[in-house]
Amino acid sequence: MRIARFSIDGNVAFGAVEGEGPDGLVLDIIKGIPYAEFELSGTKVPLSKVRLLPPVLPNKVVAIGRNYAEHAKELGNEVPDVPVAFFKPTTSVIGSGDAIEYPSFSEELHHEAELAVVIGRMCREVPRERVKDVVFGYTCANDVTARDAQKREKQWARAKGFDTSCPLGPWVETDLDPHDLTIQATVNGEQRQLGRTSDMIRSIEDLVVHITEAMTLLPGDVILTGTPAGVGPLHVGDEVAVTIEGIGTLTNKVIKRG
Repeated sequence: MRIARFSIDGNVAFGAVEGEGPDGLVLDIIKGIPYAEFELSGTKVPLSKVRLLPPVLPNKVVAIGRNYAEHAKELGNEVPDVPVAFFKPTTSVIGSGDAIEYPSFSEELHHEAELAVVIGRMCREVPRERVKDVVFGYTCANDVTARDAQKREKQWARAKGFDTSCPLGPWVETDLDPHDLTIQATVNGEQRQLGRTSDMIRSIEDLVVHITEAMTLLPGDVILTGTPAGVGPLHVGDEVAVTIEGIGTLTNKVIKRG
């Protein structure tokens, strides 16, 4: 099931996405929140009549760096011995169709297409065999990075945590095997990144186990699983799209920060 979060006439709701094709999609509004048992209301609205929001409002976004060998290599980095984890704040999260604001402290903004894992229940110290029980679903993500600031400042809080640096969407797919999916990024229609989730150095199971050894994850929290090779520059006016097989396409335009 595809679960979207949206606004219409000033109201925010979750809905199940039904239909196919850009003109045939409708939302069946969900009663309650999707992390617990829920019912479909039967009230349907065309997707074209709503504004898509970030599909979740995470308490935290835990991101993983250098989880594809070719991406580590292209930036001159070694594959780390253990997963490199960092946070992106909730204020960095935007939805599909929202604008990425080019930060004033950077002159080298990069796209990073990633598979995002959405957590569905509170969990800590999750054993490997129970990881599937705590995952709600998967969505597309773009770990937008101020690459020059990342190099200059040696730590990644500003470079990867600035406002609008974490596009998520367009919705969460709850019925998906994430282990061998095509993931790609285009800029103005030109392909920049193309890889497969099977190329991850550490699997989703590895990452959930590693992260929950240290912290509790809550419903709606997000794990970014790393990016394949091909990252590159974004400029004001560019439209960047992240497409993942079985999920859909996350699209955002880059604008000057006002």
